[in-house]
Amino acid sequence: MIPLEKIGGAHPLASPGHSRPFLQPHHLTLAAFLLLLLFATGCHKNSHPQVDTYATAPTLPPPPSHHAATTHTPAPITRPEPSPIPDSLHGKPISTEIGLASWYGPPYHHRQAADGSIFDENALTAAHRTLPIGTMVRVTDIATGQSVVAKITDRGPFVQGRVLDLSLAAAKAIGLYRAGVDKVKVEAFSSSQGTADPEGRWCVQIGVFIDPADAIQLKNDLKSRFTTAKVIEFAGPTGHWVRINPASPDHATAERISNSIHLPDADSYLIRLN
Repeated sequence: MIPLEKIGGAHPLASPGHSRPFLQPHHLTLAAFLLLLLFATGCHKNSHPQVDTYATAPTLPPPPSHHAATTHTPAPITRPEPSPIPDSLHGKPISTEIGLASWYGPPYHHRQAADGSIFDENALTAAHRTLPIGTMVRVTDIATGQSVVAKITDRGPFVQGRVLDLSLAAAKAIGLYRAGVDKVKVEAFSSSQGTADPEGRWCVQIGVFIDPADAIQLKNDLKSRFTTAKVIEFAGPTGHWVRINPASPDHATAERISNSIHLPDADSYLIRLN
């Protein structure tokens, strides 16, 4: 069969005025495929619109300004006021001393003190080597700033480098109890009834000896050396002591005796008896 083109006839699908057909069958198939692909692509884009990441990102807060930062100012440290002096005492101290203080309680509790009273660790008292018995002192702990008024009723401390022994109650009052030893200021006040520094009676005390035989031996040696003095040996809560009571119990005589005694294993102290 001869194709129509070959005889000049028109193809049934040809457009008027054209000698070639407008669209071949295989062309139609290709066009339909492209149209379908374009439609599918367009639907896909419409179903998943483009996201603007800059518009949807969370907004971060601005960094804090240094002016907005608040600084914590610590509260100023206030030192406690010193304990007031009783009205029976004069306002100004007659002497001031700074040194190490300790405290004592057991085994001295309920024992006789130097003033003849029974030591009570719960009373506000203190022991000093040279202040007159009965002197009132204001003791201030340098570290804590706390102070207490106490009465000198005993002698001590008999430890090198310490100036005062407080009762247990007095030590707790100034915060010295837990530390055990601390630097203090000792202010002595005179009574309105008289002077706080009457003429003193002095002695020399040597110790402490753990073995009582050592104390007895020293007592016998000192008796032969200081024939006019009264030399005694006595036991204390912490050991044994030797005491020399000069015939003239003034400060100068006692100091001269103390300076003449040199023992490698015992300390010599100048002690006031009254």
